[in-house]
Amino acid sequence: MNKIINDFSITVGTVNGSGSSTANNTILRAIFKMGVPVSGKNLFPSNIQGLPTWYTIRANKNGFIAHHEHRDIVIAMNPASFARDLESVIPGGAFYYADDIKLPITRTDIAIYPMPIKAIIRGDATIPANFRDLVSNMVYVGILAQMINLDMDKILAALTFHFKGKQKPIDMNFNALKAGAEWAKANLEKKDPFYIEPMNKTDGLIMADGNTAAALGSIFGGVQFLAWYPITPATSIAESLNEYLPQLRKREDGKQTYAVVQAEDELAALGMCIGAGWSGLRSMTNTSGPGLSLMTEFAGLAYYTEVPVVIWDVQRIGPSTGLPTRTSQGDLTFAYFIGHGDSQSVILLPGDVFECFEFGWRSFDVAEHMQTPVFVLIDLDMGTNQWISKPFEYPEEPMDRGKVLTEKDLEALAGNWGRYLDKDGDGIGYRTFPGNKHPSSSYFTRGTGHDEYAKYSEEADVYYRNMERLKRKQETAKQYVPAPVLHSMKGATVGIIAYGSTEAAVLEAQYQLDKEHGIKSDFMRIRALPFTREVDKFLAKYDQIFIVEMNRDGQMDQILKTEYAQFAPKFKSVAFGDGMPASAKWVREGILAKYENNIKKVSSNQKSMVSKKAAPAKKSVAKKAVAKKPSAKKTPTKAVTGSRSRTKRK
Repeated sequence: MNKIINDFSITVGTVNGSGSSTANNTILRAIFKMGVPVSGKNLFPSNIQGLPTWYTIRANKNGFIAHHEHRDIVIAMNPASFARDLESVIPGGAFYYADDIKLPITRTDIAIYPMPIKAIIRGDATIPANFRDLVSNMVYVGILAQMINLDMDKILAALTFHFKGKQKPIDMNFNALKAGAEWAKANLEKKDPFYIEPMNKTDGLIMADGNTAAALGSIFGGVQFLAWYPITPATSIAESLNEYLPQLRKREDGKQTYAVVQAEDELAALGMCIGAGWSGLRSMTNTSGPGLSLMTEFAGLAYYTEVPVVIWDVQRIGPSTGLPTRTSQGDLTFAYFIGHGDSQSVILLPGDVFECFEFGWRSFDVAEHMQTPVFVLIDLDMGTNQWISKPFEYPEEPMDRGKVLTEKDLEALAGNWGRYLDKDGDGIGYRTFPGNKHPSSSYFTRGTGHDEYAKYSEEADVYYRNMERLKRKQETAKQYVPAPVLHSMKGATVGIIAYGSTEAAVLEAQYQLDKEHGIKSDFMRIRALPFTREVDKFLAKYDQIFIVEMNRDGQMDQILKTEYAQFAPKFKSVAFGDGMPASAKWVREGILAKYENNIKKVSSNQKSMVSKKAAPAKKSVAKKAVAKKPSAKKTPTKAVTGSRSRTKRK
């Protein structure tokens, strides 16, 4: 039997609420500490406990860590899902099960390993009776470790990390784990090909989930106010802020420089954040689709009154309550056009955990510079699952507070300024913060019609001018939002566009399309709306462009067709939404189903249309994947001398 080394998946089927999370994360972190690229996907029900749950770990020596649809090794601990788990194992795979599950096993094409979990636990008198059910999960970790060659020292390090060095729980769990490994060594004969062997491909990397990364990035971005209401799968952003703010935002006098408020509902949460943003605080909220629906009215208010606020939307399956614990990219068009009347949002789209941290601080800069709500869209898969990442980097740029007039500025202006007056041609007015003592600093903030000086008006021409100015801000935003990331392939003949957490699946599918089907492609991951100039150029280059996303209707495809109607015939939507994370299989098959050979070239008319529109691309920073926004240069006029405020991060 040929060994399969560092290239397989492990799926554990248990009961929700049984305490298997610690065991499964121990396997995940041990593989990571052995230097093997790995990912973990938790598939759990939306009730509190009792229903089946599955956790899948994928190890891949080539670094492909997207959702993997094949189940190579399955560990069955739940009688309710036993038959389903047995059936899911690929031919030649391995099936481990708790031997107190007395159900028939008819398959002969897989390796079968019964595990006397309860007998092993009862044999350890040091484990208190009330802990036996929880600690019993460690027995299957030990058995698996022995069978696939997991390093015990790495397992112990993973447990030490999980229990934060507390020796009693470390010893209790590790002893149960060792008992399982010793039993397997004495009683099981290896009949499957799967092994883990040490590598060095995770050196210098970390593991984190997107929600925690978002919280940490927000702290380094200077967050001062958070109002939120609990909702799956976004709650852990607020929980992480509550955990890390006291550690990272300390003052010598003991006073807090932040406030975290659990509101009575989502509408109230965003209302509080708008009030905080209006007062000059860096404010944010976190929610998911149903909560975003409730925030719609206040989102329109913030857009029209031009109050900066950051809204994190950790997407799940909708509509309505939908599937609360399944992942999706179904909120894109909703967030982009949120609010009644004419409105258009600035949206940031992180593609990995590192960018969740980066966009955590960058979103505040964009919101305050543009004086508008900024939506940051991730999904359940990115937000709540563990991902490999390079270490987070302290922001090198000073905070961009945007166009803020100080008392000195107002003195120089002799009070001649207008809150909604566009003096620089970029659609962005100047603002003041409450507490500014100059008598001309105050203005009315209203969600009704207003002129350039914030005075109430219902005049048609005044309203029209104001709305046209707000539209100009969208063009300005293109200079400040993150540019796309391009994964190029020599000889590419087609283009692929995707965003968010689908990147891992698209990169693997891109490799498979080349190696197995001879289709070479360039892949652009969009990181923000509105679209930047790089997108203009990419769309002009290819005859076929496949737009990959995790929703039913192809929402990014819809937006692209709206804004680039001249290219609509060559867009091919590869949209699929069943609540599961994107896999290379459905991306590849979706592209192959719509791929055309010998397609006609893009007409010269189309190319010239975009070449006239496209401006020179922004330069990227030293790291290829992260494009930095240009510095906000002061553009003074005779009427306005206030500068865009930039503050050192603390």
